[in-house]
Amino acid sequence: MNASLQPPPSGAALPPLPRSLLASPSVLVALALFAVYVIWGSTYFAIRIALDSWPPFLLGAVRFAVAGGALYGWLRLRGTPPPTRRQWLNAALTGTLLLGVGNGLACFAEQSVASGLAAVAVASMPLFAAAFGLIYQEWPSRLEWIGLAVGFAGVILLNLGNGMSGAPLGAIALVVAATAWAFGSVWSRRRDMPPASMNTAAQMISGGVALTLVSVILGEHPPSRPSAASMLALGYLVVFGSLVAFTAYLYLLKHVRAVLATSYAYVNPPVAVLLGALFLGEQVHPGDVVAMAVILSGVALITLGKVRKRV
Repeated sequence: MNASLQPPPSGAALPPLPRSLLASPSVLVALALFAVYVIWGSTYFAIRIALDSWPPFLLGAVRFAVAGGALYGWLRLRGTPPPTRRQWLNAALTGTLLLGVGNGLACFAEQSVASGLAAVAVASMPLFAAAFGLIYQEWPSRLEWIGLAVGFAGVILLNLGNGMSGAPLGAIALVVAATAWAFGSVWSRRRDMPPASMNTAAQMISGGVALTLVSVILGEHPPSRPSAASMLALGYLVVFGSLVAFTAYLYLLKHVRAVLATSYAYVNPPVAVLLGALFLGEQVHPGDVVAMAVILSGVALITLGKVRKRV
């Protein structure tokens, strides 16, 4: 056996990884993909844990206000210029749609809908985004039309299944959440937005403000004695779900093809379903699995159609 492949003696320290290996593009891409695949997939599980103590909209408000404020402060300390007034307005509207409405309603829905099914419903977002593209004369190709038909059939199946039919308010909230996220994404592509990470910070701050207003209107209050698990889940959502995963996503958008960067949409639902089943005892019905497969197939067809259109 090659000596370099032999395991170290018992008690021996592992040699440090070469700095060049850690900095290699392939390793960084792999780490970034792990972040958007697993971390974002696990946020639905973390939200469900945090909801044991925190009300849904206040949970989102704290998460994004803290994460956005920390990122904004760090960027300003590094000399990044603040957004212009127009950029702030555009980021505020986008952040309200994506994080205020999108994430806020997803948190609300998870009070009555299994975390895995919430992830599956949110994964339908590209279907609505493709539909909203019609507003801007972005006509789908034949393959994209097929993907839209297949995907929306999956959304209907999901809402008729055992897991969602028992919580109609949660099911409606998830459809509205995916719709708001999709419209915000399509709308923002044609607006003057802050650059790179500053865009993320501005949107998280704006989403946090919007969620705070909703929380105040609904009379939500911070938990007087939050459980340790819910506080750890909130910390995980702030640090990993927002700061680490968003940074990884921005890195992927810059260094790999958009198709690979957005492939998390196919991986997050199975990750969320698996975590919910293993650690929360959430039941996964056969019909829900079929609906997930149909939705993801529709998203895949739309993605393939976009790739062919660009070639």
